[in-house]
Amino acid sequence: MLYKYKNDYKKIAMGLLSFIPNLKEVSRLSTEIEWYEAQDDRCLFLWKNDDGDFCGIIGAEIDDAIVMIRHVAVSPQYRKEGVSFEMFTSLAKRYPDHKMMGSFEVAPLLTKWEKTHGQE
Repeated sequence: MLYKYKNDYKKIAMGLLSFIPNLKEVSRLSTEIEWYEAQDDRCLFLWKNDDGDFCGIIGAEIDDAIVMIRHVAVSPQYRKEGVSFEMFTSLAKRYPDHKMMGSFEVAPLLTKWEKTHGQE
């Protein structure tokens, strides 16, 4: 289930974002979190699995028509379990009238999800 980021989740969010290759340094992670917190149209969502563990994160910019996914990360032990696709599906349900798009890094994964979920 997707949970919208709140300050109580900051350490968890930073830990999950650190799985993204260019976000390893604490200062870079802090800057990224601050970037999402700076405007209401930028959102982080954390994914909690059926066992109650936060195991994924998705970062997006949301306007009137588009959800632009900037970041997706999943804990290594939960990869290959479809977590990223579950997050995309949940986000699409949260914003049903929006077009889902991805950053350069996210677009290939999002395209794969679209093909398997009939979202083209």
